Amino acid sequence: MTEHNTRFDHTAKAFDTDLQEIARTVAEMGGLVERQIADATKALVERDTEVAERVIAADPPIDSLQRAVEEKAVLTIARRQPMAVDLREIVGAMRVCNDLERIGDHAKHIGKRVVALDGDFYPQKLIRGVEHMATLVLALLKQVLDAYAGRDLQAALAVWNGDEEVDALCTSLFRELLTYMMEDPRNITICMHLMFCAKDIERMGDHATNIAETVYYMIEGRPITDQRPKGDTTSFGATLLQE
Repeated sequence: MTEHNTRFDHTAKAFDTDLQEIARTVAEMGGLVERQIADATKALVERDTEVAERVIAADPPIDSLQRAVEEKAVLTIARRQPMAVDLREIVGAMRVCNDLERIGDHAKHIGKRVVALDGDFYPQKLIRGVEHMATLVLALLKQVLDAYAGRDLQAALAVWNGDEEVDALCTSLFRELLTYMMEDPRNITICMHLMFCAKDIERMGDHATNIAETVYYMIEGRPITDQRPKGDTTSFGATLLQE
């Protein structure tokens, strides 16, 4: 083997090691965020402030993992100077981590609302819609992270198309909560909190869709050019979903 080939093999192995380390960190971060969503939902449904505090406490470790991925990615780009698909792998990992970090922030917001509602009673019927939304978004996140790990284009596109269902559920839930507020003013406080929780969950769905778009970019080498599907935006509730 020539000196040139030996050096190339060494560089290629070192680059593969860098990519594997980045992938492991992204996977760890994804697992923590999935748990955070599940715990935030459990805390809200069961009015469990202890679990809510756990959700809030999980945010700094997730932020730390994001920083670790970004630092490793920047170093890898500087040292290896990757091109084409290799560069997309690294850029994609940074994008995915950014979306995971934002999802974690939204889960933390729900945890804080559960703590704020400590001691307040609210009927379970008011929670069902929020719980259903959270369950759907968690399933989409799991699916898109699997698509990212397996570079599965079809699975990523399925998540991308699933965003419309999340938006439609959110709009329907807002209408229901508005009805409860009009029927009984005592429901206003809890319903407003639940609206904000629903907004957080809807945004989680948007970030899962962002990850799906990143997977598409990594595989195809170009962004999705189609317009992202969105649910009904005709109600007052949907207006609150706008950035």
